[in-house]
Amino acid sequence: MRKLIVQQWVTVDGIVAEEDGGLSFVSGEPFSEKTEPAFKASVMGAIDSVDTMILGANTYAMAKDYWPNAEEQGEYGEKVNNLTKFVASSKLEDAPWGDFSAATVTRDPAATVRGLKEQSGKDLWLWGSLRLMRSMLDAGLVDEIRMMVSPVSLGKGTRLFDDRRNLKPIEATAFGNGVVIQRYAVES
Repeated sequence: MRKLIVQQWVTVDGIVAEEDGGLSFVSGEPFSEKTEPAFKASVMGAIDSVDTMILGANTYAMAKDYWPNAEEQGEYGEKVNNLTKFVASSKLEDAPWGDFSAATVTRDPAATVRGLKEQSGKDLWLWGSLRLMRSMLDAGLVDEIRMMVSPVSLGKGTRLFDDRRNLKPIEATAFGNGVVIQRYAVES
């Protein structure tokens, strides 16, 4: 069975968005010539383990105009753009992705994820989309949370979790750029 893996950029104090919704704390993009090879290998390994991206409507709205044209993202951007995509939305009728295949809009993301998990293929990747992540957690559909921890503390902002979650550590890896990737299995 395929797994649903959530990826979130987070600060060391558990913030996933600044008070204004910004993400200026995100660091360590994998596309730069100066990017640490071990970090780049980890990020590329993660994207190579999935074939489907799940997005909430807000994350889709932020990503749809950037990623299809992000040539500076190199191989990583190419892989992001070529993933099969689903957008959870009660309002969108379609979800174009530049010159790449459009995303499929789903009105029932839990049912969509359940169905996708039963199909053959690589794992599923929920990217950002905090409200969607929380609903998938509540539905018992999240198998793993991958936190990309930036070496900064904000003190205020939107927290990753709004209630108790029991997680089992899988792996934690620190990189020279200051980012620590923490992987956790979600316990039922």
